[in-house]
Amino acid sequence: MRATRVKAVRTDCLRGALLFTRFEDLAGKLNSAVPTMRLCFIMLVLLALGGCGGPRAVLGLPVASSSAAQPQAIVPIYVATTRARSDNLSLPYSAERSKTLNFAKLDIGIPQNHVPGRVEKSGRVPDPSRHFSARTFQPIEQRQEFIRQLNAALAQRAPENREIFIFVHGYNNNFADSVFRNAQITYDYNIKSVSLHYAWPSGAALPLYVFDRDSALVGRRGLAETIEIAAQTNAKRIVLVGHSMGAYVVTEALRDLALRGRTNTLNRLGGVVLAAPDIDVDVFQSQLDDIGDIPRPFTIVVSRRDRALGFSRRLAGGHPRVGSGSDIAMLQEREIAVIDVSDVDGGRHSVFASSPTLMDVVNNDALMRSVLRDDQGTAGQTMLADGASVIEGAASLVIFLPSRIIGGIAQATAGQ
Repeated sequence: MRATRVKAVRTDCLRGALLFTRFEDLAGKLNSAVPTMRLCFIMLVLLALGGCGGPRAVLGLPVASSSAAQPQAIVPIYVATTRARSDNLSLPYSAERSKTLNFAKLDIGIPQNHVPGRVEKSGRVPDPSRHFSARTFQPIEQRQEFIRQLNAALAQRAPENREIFIFVHGYNNNFADSVFRNAQITYDYNIKSVSLHYAWPSGAALPLYVFDRDSALVGRRGLAETIEIAAQTNAKRIVLVGHSMGAYVVTEALRDLALRGRTNTLNRLGGVVLAAPDIDVDVFQSQLDDIGDIPRPFTIVVSRRDRALGFSRRLAGGHPRVGSGSDIAMLQEREIAVIDVSDVDGGRHSVFASSPTLMDVVNNDALMRSVLRDDQGTAGQTMLADGASVIEGAASLVIFLPSRIIGGIAQATAGQ
């Protein structure tokens, strides 16, 4: 029976892939047809692809005391979430929305067979040597205790690494999916900052796109509070990263802080990165108008090959998404740096987390220091590397930068 079921799932995945190819073209033609028909076709594609994303992750708690399998490394992740608490330790936070912010700390195990860019996961009890897994889970009841623990973690780091890295996940994630992705990014990018994960209440299902969109709006105030908490710590710098629909949560949280006059909190942000932002271009410009003086550096990762954002655009009636790179000139005028990864490692929706090229770039200290400086230069476009670069594959990485940092990029690449 199990073999038959697996075969059926694989057959469904193949059919879903074929439907994806056919209906992607068909959905474009339907833009001029009845809107209801177009929406039905798009939802059919989402349902067809629903079984192809691999197993839905579980944390693997409680840890079996008799297990001899061990991970190769442990990544501590602090959590602030507007997900509601659950009695299920495998997923201690559900898709239900909480009116208050919940706090926790988890130690996430990186498996022995880990391949950079991947999140090896299991829908059943994970094997720590082969799958990401939670080794410990500590709920933290009070906000002040959470701040105290963040400060303790900061104090254990070298002075130059006393930073907080806040990661905000995207659409279609359960709690384990998103916290594992945060741990993977922290580990693969060799991030030495304190990792603080903001988990908003995604429904963790492809057909629940509208639910997730509403949950993103519900979750914006929780992220704003999380940023305020980080600003109250001893961190020297706070970096905020949002992926896909999580980028929408980020911009809404920044807008919320600006409209409530939390200038001191916004000034504590030392950088914002939006990776594949699933945000309407017009909405984004309106958000920027409300935010005013944006945190700097402010960087957006775009890709013209991002099919997920292509479907999001069709669901939105054809309105372009910021992450598709449809209006780079506007972003430059807004003093936003744009990294175009269309031709880097496939340019897929999650390329920011899975690309070996981007990992090499970020781990190039001399280059990144120049990117983050406010050097003056000539506005325009620059290639991050040419064929002679020591960063293999970076020749296809295009940077569109505000004038103040293009000079720094040119100086760093010339010195390699």
